[in-house]
Amino acid sequence: MILSSPSTLIDVNTSNLFKRLSEFKSPKERRDFLKNKLKIKLDLIEKALVEKEKDLHCENLVGATILPLGVAGPLKIESEKLKVKSYYIPLATTEGALVASVNRGCKAITLSGGAYVNTHRIGATRGPVFYTGSIRKGEYFYRWLKKNSDQIAKVAESTSSHLKFKKYDIKTVADYAYVRFYYDTQDAMGMNMATIATQKIIEMIEKETKIKCLSIAGNFDNDKKPAWINFINNRGFKAWGEVILSKKVIREVLKSRAEDIFEVWLAKCMVGSAMSGSSGFNSHFANVIAAFFAATGQDLAHVVEGSLGITIVKVLDNGSLYFSVYLPALMLGTVGGGTQLKTKQEALSIVGAKTSLELAEVLAGVVLAGEISLLASLAEGTLAKVHERLGR
Repeated sequence: MILSSPSTLIDVNTSNLFKRLSEFKSPKERRDFLKNKLKIKLDLIEKALVEKEKDLHCENLVGATILPLGVAGPLKIESEKLKVKSYYIPLATTEGALVASVNRGCKAITLSGGAYVNTHRIGATRGPVFYTGSIRKGEYFYRWLKKNSDQIAKVAESTSSHLKFKKYDIKTVADYAYVRFYYDTQDAMGMNMATIATQKIIEMIEKETKIKCLSIAGNFDNDKKPAWINFINNRGFKAWGEVILSKKVIREVLKSRAEDIFEVWLAKCMVGSAMSGSSGFNSHFANVIAAFFAATGQDLAHVVEGSLGITIVKVLDNGSLYFSVYLPALMLGTVGGGTQLKTKQEALSIVGAKTSLELAEVLAGVVLAGEISLLASLAEGTLAKVHERLGR
């Protein structure tokens, strides 16, 4: 029996489809081709496109899709860097009850005097892997990097006036060396800037040391994957948020008791997370972050890093409830990438954050609101009822 090679199994029409899509000059030509080829309608996808093609970074463009956009708030926030301010929060989602839940959390926080938040810029990271050839050469490579850190910074910063080189970490195993470069990319999320700067560093390293880079991304970044390195060493921004909820707010807004919420938090976020081997000791960071990212034009794959983090709950002596969240790796920005889209700019204008640091602080408060409301709902036993009424 003669087995066909994979290439001979490719459908001729399918191959032609891929070829022709890339050859069309406009979204309309691609839509017309698909409508005729697949016998379908794409009228709404066409109408949803409000941007000019030249302003978009999407290949084989045919149109756009829409996510429903809800708004939660006001959410009162205070920080060391910013004055006390109330924010409205745009959330793009297809999940019923999410916006309502975050809105309830915002109300509980605001009626309790507001959340205190704090952020610290870690920077965008890019982590190439080099082949040294031996442990001996790995030691040489380590010492060379240490000796030439100023030159590395100079090369990196030559690629953009908006980028500052911060530091690097290095780990070696056998004949591989993994280097994690950190960059301050100001108000941009910064992965493109970090990649371009790292490529220039690699070229200099290869020229000076004759040690080959196997990949500019060696999973030591660690970009868009759940990883303890991002939990421990952080990435983008790390952020904290806290609030003390009074007994009255817990009773009247959250319809629960401090002791009940605490018991659910302990069993779910702590013990349940440990039992499952979770990298996130929280209720649903990713739920809130995904909706916020989709609304404001962030890279959705970085929800992975955002899902990391810890929620802490304590019952205080007076019966009030201390609530806190810690997010070790928030990759976001207010300029560049998807934030340039008109609808995303309008959503960002709802928030009103002037910098990426302020946006991270707002998001810490929003995540805190989401954690409060969900844990209260679980303690009350109303999660299924609410989703039955408001949607999945």
